[in-house]
Amino acid sequence: MKIVSLYTNEKQLIKKSISGDSNCQKLLYEKFAPKMLGVCRQYIKDVQFAEDVMISAFVKVFRNLASFEHRGSFEGWIRKIMVRESISFLRKKQFVVYDDEAYQQVEKLEEQSSILDVEYVQQLIDNLPEGYKMVFLLYAIEGYKHHEIAEMLHISEGTSKSQLFKARKMLQENLKLQGMTSRTQSRQK
Repeated sequence: MKIVSLYTNEKQLIKKSISGDSNCQKLLYEKFAPKMLGVCRQYIKDVQFAEDVMISAFVKVFRNLASFEHRGSFEGWIRKIMVRESISFLRKKQFVVYDDEAYQQVEKLEEQSSILDVEYVQQLIDNLPEGYKMVFLLYAIEGYKHHEIAEMLHISEGTSKSQLFKARKMLQENLKLQGMTSRTQSRQK
């Protein structure tokens, strides 16, 4: 018995999925779902809500699959849909609160994530106010520019910059506090 490989080429999977091949749609979903759940999870604290958002975003992916023009990566295209769907979910739930304070020059957050546990870093990000968190993720993780973030979130560019500054400051304070707690614990041993 000869085993025939199903469509492993991404372009073939996309083409067959557009034509309605449910097996290929399933393969695309299984290939990208774990990573895309992680994307949604960055924005949405509750895993069940993140899963719901991911699934509704995949519905949009499959509805708009024919519009993918094979410019850039397919994963990046899906990721944008996931981010926008996450933002839309948060906006509908009215979790986002912004304030317009003066923007100050923002310095890069120190690369401490390699030292810290990934779960701990995610927990620190989850504890940010929703407005800070969204701007921080869009800027620092997704790589959007402030004018793009402002357009997506319907805020001013200055608000985006201010939110990023405050998010970084809050993260730095929590990291410093964690550093002091760790040093105190090691002295007690």
